[in-house]
Amino acid sequence: MTAEVQIAVKNLTVGYGDFVLLKDISFNVNKGDVFIIMGGSGCGKSSLLRVLTGLVPPQRGNFFIDGVDFTKAAPPVRDEIMQRCGILYQSGALFSSMTLAENIALPLQQYTDYSEREVSELVSLKLALVGLAGFEDFYPSEISGGMKKRAGLARALALDPEIVYFDEPSAGLDPISSKLLDDLILDINHSLGTTIVIVTHELASIFAVGSNSIFLDGETKSIQGYGNPNQLLKDPPNQKVYNFLTRGAKENA
Repeated sequence: MTAEVQIAVKNLTVGYGDFVLLKDISFNVNKGDVFIIMGGSGCGKSSLLRVLTGLVPPQRGNFFIDGVDFTKAAPPVRDEIMQRCGILYQSGALFSSMTLAENIALPLQQYTDYSEREVSELVSLKLALVGLAGFEDFYPSEISGGMKKRAGLARALALDPEIVYFDEPSAGLDPISSKLLDDLILDINHSLGTTIVIVTHELASIFAVGSNSIFLDGETKSIQGYGNPNQLLKDPPNQKVYNFLTRGAKENA
């Protein structure tokens, strides 16, 4: 069976002003992938994610979502595409003055015609999906860092997105909380068929959840590795990819 391409990146250059982070990169994210964008600090991972989520424009090149050129689409088309996407930011980015229920209800109130009762039912469903049933009336300050990430994920899933983007989801979490989040990501991918795109440098998560990946190199401003992370470890395309994927073993040696 031929894989269905959901995100196609074509000759994309990413940077700010005259400063180039990534030059002429191309790759595909297939529908149902857990796709890892990995690399060392400063290689352009998060900047690439900002481009893919429409927060900043690319310097050159194009990317397509479900065959539509996002870089050339009119604002209403972009808005419609982004409503089919969810984003989990590093900190969770919850509104501190709102309860978890109010945070998750916000996109439902803004972008749907659901009644107040229907919104409330969906909020409870999304919280239960991420293991936070019964926490509707809690404020972000009253829960742990791992719970904040899960609440942020519940909000990202509020509109039943086809694609969910994660920016360093394990940042600031202890190993147990990080493992629980990895398991949750896989559950969502397997049960809902959601395409997942994750920016991370955490090796445990990369090997645990990634079905496909790219390795970004800040020195050459290019993709130096492309494929399943476990296969890249088994058969590394170059020394840079090998060094990155084996650094944990070297640090513990």
